[in-house]
Amino acid sequence: MKGKTSLEQTIRERNKDLSLPVVTISNVDRLDERVYREKCVACLIEIGLDIDNYLGAGRIFIP
Repeated sequence: MKGKTSLEQTIRERNKDLSLPVVTISNVDRLDERVYREKCVACLIEIGLDIDNYLGAGRIFIP
């Protein structure tokens, strides 16, 4: 959280119970690895299929 306009600050101030989560890939440098990408995709699909359980979560880091 760096400043009033940071993503983290915005999430803290504006997140509501029905807000969609901000999904953040934990290690962008590993996206060139096939297995890592597949894990990311699997997590995104899980979130999408079960989105009601993630509403209001603020931020979700995958994997």
